[in-house]
Amino acid sequence: MKKGQFIVIEGIEGAGKSSAISVVKKVLIKHGIDFINTREPGGTPLAESLRDIVKSADHEEVLTQETELLLMYASRSQLLANRILPALDKGQWVIGDRHDLSSRAYQGGGREFNDELMETIAQVTLKGFKPQLTLYLDISPELGLARAQARGALDRIELEKIEFFHRVRNKYREIALADDSIKIIDASAPMPVVHNNIRLAVNAFLKVNNVHES
Repeated sequence: MKKGQFIVIEGIEGAGKSSAISVVKKVLIKHGIDFINTREPGGTPLAESLRDIVKSADHEEVLTQETELLLMYASRSQLLANRILPALDKGQWVIGDRHDLSSRAYQGGGREFNDELMETIAQVTLKGFKPQLTLYLDISPELGLARAQARGALDRIELEKIEFFHRVRNKYREIALADDSIKIIDASAPMPVVHNNIRLAVNAFLKVNNVHES
């Protein structure tokens, strides 16, 4: 049986990940591909509990940056072992709302943990596993956060200062420009243009993998 493929959608708050995921789903359905979708942090009962800890702004004690970093990877480890790898082994594809690139950008870039530490933790938890395709939705923090605020209350990470998100974006771009499996999508463009560029990227990936419409 041919193993499934792992496609991840990345970007800062307000980049349009949810609508991008809908576009990817429609393309896979059109090609008759069986898939599941996941989100990070979260995706399993235990990982969702860790997500609540990371995201909540209501803790009675300060959540340290080190705790945040390790909780992210603990959640990712649970999701990988319990949902992503079993699905791929069955031939299902997986659409991920965030994966390791988020930690590289947010904890590595935003929190300024060094690349060597990030790589060490990633190797321990992921053991070299990575997505076959990542769509990074690139948008300025000012525009992205304005969109996020319009949705409603912000979580603990979304409440960070704008400088934090500039560091996040810079790290996203630095990594994306050095990795051919990461496609940069201009998320500040009109939505029809963004969605068309996502379709083009996914269709190109399917063509390389010899997947045709059903």
